[in-house]
Amino acid sequence: KEIHEQPEAIAHTLAGMVDDDGRLTAGLEGAEGLNGVLMLAAGTSHNAAMIGKYWFENLADLPVITEIASEFRYRNPSLRNTGLAIGISQSGESLDTLMALRYASEHGVETMGIVNVPESTIARETDCQLLTRAGPEIGVASTKAFTAQLTVLLAMAAGIGHARGTMDDAGVARVRSALESLPRLVGEALGGFKNLAPMVSRLSRARSCLFLGRGMMFPLALEGALKLKELSYIHAEGYASGEMKHGPIALIEDGLPVVALVTDDDHLTKASSNLMEAKARGADILIITTESAAESVADLGSVVTVPDCDPLVAPILLSIPAQILAYLTAVHKGTDVDQPRNLAKSVTVE
Repeated sequence: KEIHEQPEAIAHTLAGMVDDDGRLTAGLEGAEGLNGVLMLAAGTSHNAAMIGKYWFENLADLPVITEIASEFRYRNPSLRNTGLAIGISQSGESLDTLMALRYASEHGVETMGIVNVPESTIARETDCQLLTRAGPEIGVASTKAFTAQLTVLLAMAAGIGHARGTMDDAGVARVRSALESLPRLVGEALGGFKNLAPMVSRLSRARSCLFLGRGMMFPLALEGALKLKELSYIHAEGYASGEMKHGPIALIEDGLPVVALVTDDDHLTKASSNLMEAKARGADILIITTESAAESVADLGSVVTVPDCDPLVAPILLSIPAQILAYLTAVHKGTDVDQPRNLAKSVTVE
């Protein structure tokens, strides 16, 4: 149900990021003076932060450090060049993220919460807040909150870029147009359930699975692997494709499922080369890609496409088939997709 609510969640979230003049600047006052950003999160929210890092650095020329909140404060990190600490949490109650934000605040850093619950502790304690307007998310494995978080982060990166002079009006208009196209494109991608069925029957019998991606697809590979683990209890790992030869390629054997996230960008040729190596070693490859890139990878494995889109929003759009794949695999195995074993929606203990 919540997977299908994503077009509305994205549209509502984007509406909250636009000011009265229609500009992507809501909640970003003083952004032009930032010298560095720290993003603190856990689980799916941390994967969103890793994608956000690409946008902030590319669009706003703003250095970003992403940190797993549960590890952050225990190493007494230096915050010398950090102007803003952003805590990302669906519930706004994740204790590790809350404590990391408190550490940053105690060291004189301004804090921001990106949360889905406006009355949450993180929303109350941070200096400023941006809301994901996804509506209540009951399923333990986050779906619509993840794409709403990405919507906020991309809109925020464009707004900061404009304030810092790294993006002109036309560039910001491009980002807004790309974001406004997402509800329609996500709706189209949601129609692809049947295209994943052949892979699901094979994947449900596997004991392990690899997810591969380059650039912004790498954090999305981490998220795809996390979703499969959470919902189907299949061991899955996400890797940067370029790291395969540094160890993970040793895991590939005949029949091992490999899910590749590929877009029609500068990484396409190298991503295809990585898949050729996996195929030569017997991997059972599923490629999630855009329509324009499908022909380039058609001979490398089973292909599932999403509509072509602006490359900036590709991580949001390609997350949909990854979510559907995990969901359908869990249903095929008979696991509880809403309340997976051993997991809680909000982690409120350390």
